[in-house]
Amino acid sequence: MQKIFLTFFYVGLIKYAPGTFGSIFGAIFGFFIYQISAFTLFLASILLFLVSINIINNYEAKAQIHDPKFIVIDEVAGVWLAMSICGQSLIAMILSLIFFRIFDITKPSFIGKIDKNIKGGLGVMGDDMAAGAVAGVFGAIFYNILLKFEWFINLDQTIQI
Repeated sequence: MQKIFLTFFYVGLIKYAPGTFGSIFGAIFGFFIYQISAFTLFLASILLFLVSINIINNYEAKAQIHDPKFIVIDEVAGVWLAMSICGQSLIAMILSLIFFRIFDITKPSFIGKIDKNIKGGLGVMGDDMAAGAVAGVFGAIFYNILLKFEWFINLDQTIQI
């Protein structure tokens, strides 16, 4: 049961780019939660963050390994946070996913410090939640800049959620 959770229903066991696939599948699942409300998705990301810390701590204690690549539940929580901040439309959610992957992979500034300096479940989850928060803000800013262009408004209205 623990492995199903940590790998987000075995998505983390995909051989190549498990973090990217975890983010994509998480975003798809998050899209459906968002249909209830953005606040519900926000709360789900926070709940997933809090629950995951202890589960990851238990796994790492047993396996004696920190942040193996197949753990993708952190990507799911992070992308949900980004989508809940930015997700005004399907395009905004896609921007959230793209910015999340950029910040999760590159780990600039304090995101990288969290990744390097905080151990255990809090470290595993913390850098992705920070990346999600930053990605949500950047996605919202970029989306609102794009709304200044008529061609984008037409595209955005064509692709309604």
